[in-house]
Parts: sequence; C-alpha cells; structure tokens
Amino acid sequence: MRCPFCAHDDSQVKDSRPTEDGATIRRRRQCDGCGARFTTFERVQLRELTVAKSGERREPFNREKLRLSVSLACRKRGVESERIDQLVSGIQRRLETSGETEVPSKAIGEMVMDGLKGLDSVAYIRFASVYKDFTEARDFEEFAGTVGEAARE
Repeated sequence: MRCPFCAHDDSQVKDSRPTEDGATIRRRRQCDGCGARFTTFERVQLRELTVAKSGERREPFNREKLRLSVSLACRKRGVESERIDQLVSGIQRRLETSGETEVPSKAIGEMVMDGLKGLDSVAYIRFASVYKDFTEARDFEEFAGTVGEAARE
C-alpha cells in the first residue's frame, strides 16, 4: 500500500480488525519509508461494475461517489454515518450480485431513492430534487405532497 504522506510503495500492517457492520476490514499501517501511520479499509468486491450514464458515457462504479451523494442528502439531518454506510453497502451488494457488469445510473438513483425513503423523508426529497432535476418550487411542492400522502397511508 502506497504511503499517503511520502508515496513510498511499502507499508506494514500493524493492526487489523473488522468494522462494526462486518463488511469491511480496518487496517492500521506503518510506512517503511517515513514511519508514518495511516488507516486503510478493505472490502470485498464481487465484480467490476460500469455505470452507464446518460448518452454514451460509461464510468467505473465509485462507492465513494455514491456515499458522498447520500451523505449530502442526509447532511444536518441527524442520520448516523453507520446507517449511510449500511445503505451504500446494501446498494453496492445488490449491484454486484445482480449478475450485470453494466448498470444504468438511473437504476442506482432509484435504489438510493428507495433507501432514503425509509431512512429520512427530508433527505429523500433533497436527493430527489437533484435526481429528478427539479427546476421550480412547484416541483418540490408536488413531490413533497406525494411523500406526505405515502406517509399517511
């Protein structure tokens, strides 16, 4: 593992333990070059995924990009980081076990919407405003009305 401080190519694992959700291994490492210590996280990747964007664009699936978009939707909502990680891990696992190597970005967006709906209604509306490209306040009102109706049912 390359050192983030001096870019030396070798480091030693000093401590290794699973995270609370059991989906990741946390490793404390020490650089053989400068002696600095840093933490890495290792998770199982079942297959390489490609995200099919609008038009002809394709890009590799990026878990951190997904986590960032969910975190932004949940910002200042009191949603615990572990719950966000569980949602992202669940989506990633569903994508990897689907058998497909290419996934439309729309499918990922729908999975995030489904997950946020049960997690936090405000985060759900925030994500939807970007995902569904709201352009006017009326778009928010209409969507929020459907969320309120679904909650009463």
